[in-house]
Amino acid sequence: MQVLAVASEIYPLVKTGGLADVTGALPKALSRFGIETHTLVPGYPSLLALARLHPPLMAFDDLLGEAAMLRHLEIDGLSLFVLDAPTLFDREGGPYVDQHGTDHPDNWKRFAVLSLAAAEIAAGALPGWRPDLVHCHDWQAALTPVYMRHIGSTVPVVLTIHNLAFQGQYSSTLLPYIGLPPEAYSVDGLEYFGDISYLKGGLMMADHITAVSPTYAREILSPTFGMGLDGVLNARLDRLQGIVNGIDNDVWNPATDSYLPYRYDAKTIRNKKRNKALLLERFGLEAGDGPLFSAVTRLTWQKGMDMLAEVADEILYRGGRLIVLGQGDHDIENALKSTAARFPGRMAVSVGYNEQTAHQIHGGSDAIIQPSRFEPCGLTQLYALRYGCVPVVSRTGGLSETIIDANDAALTARAATGFQFHPVRPEGLRHALRRAADAYEDRRQWARMQLQAMRADYSWDRSAENYADVYARLTRDRAQSVL
Repeated sequence: MQVLAVASEIYPLVKTGGLADVTGALPKALSRFGIETHTLVPGYPSLLALARLHPPLMAFDDLLGEAAMLRHLEIDGLSLFVLDAPTLFDREGGPYVDQHGTDHPDNWKRFAVLSLAAAEIAAGALPGWRPDLVHCHDWQAALTPVYMRHIGSTVPVVLTIHNLAFQGQYSSTLLPYIGLPPEAYSVDGLEYFGDISYLKGGLMMADHITAVSPTYAREILSPTFGMGLDGVLNARLDRLQGIVNGIDNDVWNPATDSYLPYRYDAKTIRNKKRNKALLLERFGLEAGDGPLFSAVTRLTWQKGMDMLAEVADEILYRGGRLIVLGQGDHDIENALKSTAARFPGRMAVSVGYNEQTAHQIHGGSDAIIQPSRFEPCGLTQLYALRYGCVPVVSRTGGLSETIIDANDAALTARAATGFQFHPVRPEGLRHALRRAADAYEDRRQWARMQLQAMRADYSWDRSAENYADVYARLTRDRAQSVL
């Protein structure tokens, strides 16, 4: 089966979050089911430096007034179609923001062009190749099925929601500039509270919708988590399915991780203590007998990092240490820095993101903190499990599915892998941190929890099989409808 995936980022070339990890890992996992995936991605500078070493596959003369080339790149087991549209993507900054952290003002056009290019490829624009199915990821690719249906393509489409909070919402006055007729602006199309929503359009036109965990698929049917789209999702409930994300065990493996000073597995987990000592030294923290907690995440309200700034003293007064790595809301960044300034030698905040540092934090920390107010799936806690780093998480979305709370029954059964808390408020997080710190004092029990975490299997194997089943059903249904 030939699949065209469409995404705005992909690991290891372009990454701002978990979306890239998924789009980079899923194609490899699907290959064992006979599924060959080619992923269409924007031609950011980091990709163009490699893709332009090869001649273009084809040219687009008019993508909403823009000329572009389609190039091919194979790297790290991935097959990429790179959309070389220099006026849109070959610029400074990140995929979505400029070098000053401000949204690119033409994001509405950039990702409409990406979707239009995908639709044309799906319709056969690339000589000698046509996909059996299209798989779109998040709002940046969500116009793909809208354009496909507009030009008459009947290739089945899967749309995956990674985070419903990001919807690609723009003024309805842009409708003619994205090449869609007035009838596209309707309750059954892109219309969204007087604006247009790329994601809503995709949800209405896709043949199947997946969310990145079963719990999140249920949560987004409610007004609390539906972000204004719960009515749309309930109307398409028969097309909605939750499939939990996995992780790439080749990338996240403490036994082979080249980023770790000391590698380890379940039998040599003592090396984790050596990594911890180096990690404390690197961040200028004092050594001690207490636990080292860390947070590797976006510093935003959604991720609950304002709560961590408020209750971090629970860790520090009990002899623990805390490292925070991430960036996001400046007020939250400053609040965390202010807390760290009150506890020199015990708390460190590093604003930014670095892949090597993230691996080393997982490889040296005793516990990872994820107090998200909502979390579609979450990958950080899965990486933490793999590295024997005990997660402290809120009971929401994929976090509630992937972490077994260390209650008395789970501890007795030696099944516990972390600590959940609810309600998702500062006092709930404080209580969970207190539980984790108390548990750390029983080193034998803590070691059992670490080993249980490392035994958990959250590879892509099972989830890829679920996606393969979805693909097979959709292509079979399409073939039968043609007959």
